[in-house]
Amino acid sequence: MSVRVRHNCLERVRAALPRNGFPSQRTLAEELGLGIDTVNRFLNSKPVHLTNAIEICERLGLDWREVTYPSQSEPEIELEPGLEAGLPSGPLPSPSPFYIERPPIEERCHTAIQQPGALIRIKAPRQMGKTSLIVRVFDQARSHSYQTVLLNLQLAGREVFTSLYQFLQWFCLSITQTLQLPNRLGEYWDDQFPSNYNCTAYFEKYLLREMGSPLVLGLDELDYMFPHAEIARDFFGLLRGWYEQARYGDENGALWSNLRLIVGHSTEVYIPLNVNQSPFNVGLPIELPEFNAEQVGKLAQQYGLSWDVTQTKQLMELVGGHPFLTCRALDYLTQEKIALDQLAAIAVTEAGSYRDHLHRHLLHLEEHPELATTFSQVVTASAPVKLLPELAFKLHSMGLVCLQGNHGIPRCYLYRQYFKNCLQGNQ
Repeated sequence: MSVRVRHNCLERVRAALPRNGFPSQRTLAEELGLGIDTVNRFLNSKPVHLTNAIEICERLGLDWREVTYPSQSEPEIELEPGLEAGLPSGPLPSPSPFYIERPPIEERCHTAIQQPGALIRIKAPRQMGKTSLIVRVFDQARSHSYQTVLLNLQLAGREVFTSLYQFLQWFCLSITQTLQLPNRLGEYWDDQFPSNYNCTAYFEKYLLREMGSPLVLGLDELDYMFPHAEIARDFFGLLRGWYEQARYGDENGALWSNLRLIVGHSTEVYIPLNVNQSPFNVGLPIELPEFNAEQVGKLAQQYGLSWDVTQTKQLMELVGGHPFLTCRALDYLTQEKIALDQLAAIAVTEAGSYRDHLHRHLLHLEEHPELATTFSQVVTASAPVKLLPELAFKLHSMGLVCLQGNHGIPRCYLYRQYFKNCLQGNQ
């Protein structure tokens, strides 16, 4: 089933790109995990699969029913009630019947966020559900009348990372705008002092005092700071300092205890950090696992599939318990009305439902030959392969490998088979 943008809506759709923080089609494609060709086709009123169109429209704040029409004079499209909420299109809204809990993670986060000066660290490869979990912690926080702000570091422009001064000014202004407060940087920012001092003063003398209630600050995709090591060290030291100030027991400590931090990242922190200045060895650590068989079975039920253990096992043999890959498979099965064995047969081919997802990974690997060579060794080996730490972290953050100590194996059969063929052919 494919749709295309209505010609009288093209200008509106294209204008939604910069309005939602995407400077280019490529940044939108990377955010959604789609191929750049798919996004380009959509923005030029060429047919794309319905699932991809819904993903793009939701991220751009558009109603896909308003801006698209069926390709090739297909009949009007009607999804089963509520099914569109379960399509793999980034963070799941709350509440959503397609969100599958992984106990006791949610309960631990809900308890922790109520603690003064809380810090929750969520680590998992991309598309494993970090942001969906943060959304639910935010819901819990708002039920206690806390203020919430979520910053995605992936959406920060390249110029933001040119200096610590530039980054911290962007950081303060982004939070100020989200809270719909007046910009008062000019009043509290004194260039005679270091940027970390000014940022702290802005929070201490303005933002935290203005709130009157705890502020839950979520920082997602923190990995995007890692290549900017000098800025990252100072910023991470700042976060650790704020966490420590909440424990001083004085008036300032009481103020800082109203700041609750949630940080999400995909890899281990591979830049050197002073143990006393790192926020990654304090607070509540959460590492999101893949779905187990019971959780995959529950998700299949939400898609209206009555599966037995054998069918659940068959899907997991293909994609493991990776949340995004599982959702994509279940969506394709229900939308295309095909059997599970048919899906498994075409999944590793260019005609499969994972085509855009796999192409995106392949493009990234081809742009980084050292990563491609290393991953080629992983998918062709019959035993775990020893990896250099930084390459291991990057492949793990992409979700392509599972790590066993210093060794890596392909995350699932889908990745092993597809990239074995592609990467061997490119060498």
